[in-house]
Amino acid sequence: MPFKRKRKNESEILKTVAPPEANAAGIQQDNPQGAIKRLLSYKLGNLQGIGSRQNQEDSFTIANAFDVVKAKEQGLFFAVCDGMGGMKDGKLASETAVTSLRNSFLDLDRTGDISMQLRSGIIKASDDVEALIGGDGGSTAIVGVIFNEKLYFASVGDSYFYLFREGKLIRLNSEHNILHDRYLEEIRVGNMHPEDASEGKEDAALTSFLGMVGIEQIDLTVRPIPLRDGDVLIACSDGVGGVVTEEEMMSALRLSDPTQACASLEQSVLAHANPHQDNYTAVVIDCIM
Repeated sequence: MPFKRKRKNESEILKTVAPPEANAAGIQQDNPQGAIKRLLSYKLGNLQGIGSRQNQEDSFTIANAFDVVKAKEQGLFFAVCDGMGGMKDGKLASETAVTSLRNSFLDLDRTGDISMQLRSGIIKASDDVEALIGGDGGSTAIVGVIFNEKLYFASVGDSYFYLFREGKLIRLNSEHNILHDRYLEEIRVGNMHPEDASEGKEDAALTSFLGMVGIEQIDLTVRPIPLRDGDVLIACSDGVGGVVTEEEMMSALRLSDPTQACASLEQSVLAHANPHQDNYTAVVIDCIM
């Protein structure tokens, strides 16, 4: 992933302003008294490609996808990490990150506050990357746990995490970069149309990533998001989320199988024929009854 990437337009940035819990407003599941509640199950797909880069610096991991018992007892776990190109060893940074995050999941106390444990896992992964690379490199991260039919997640950097529900694509996380911080500051001072916030080539520089010293900016589910039959989740690096249009993404996620969705997304990425196409990675999760 390049340390800097193209500027997004205003509408794309503003959708990330609301905190994750605001996107979950009104998300409830009906369970009439006395009704037998059917349990959700999950189907997963993934895609990964090198793009026009010489090396693959994205990494991802999934746990308990094929073990129904463990998925029920421990939860379904996924993580997508995008090593920062243009800095030291992005591949090592993302691989270290997914290993650390997976280990934190294995140590998770399911009776405790899962969201705060994910936050601690992000901090631990950041420390592990920093200790190995010495502050000269880093990685983005999206990490999620589905437990008792509720979604918990944390993220840093500029990777993408979406919920596709009832025909609507909802961005669940924010981009941690200079441009987004400028937009937030403009809104804080009362400018609700901060189209002049961009100042150019430094806009895409990350303000939060694994491997930085003293990481503080972490998107987190304050309250878990109850999942429904028909929901689709996608976690992806900016080689996917920063390339395909929302219409292309929704068209793919409407498909009945996550493997087909991933194939459609890859076709869309390649159809854009970006000469500087970044590595691209995605994990797609269908929630079904």
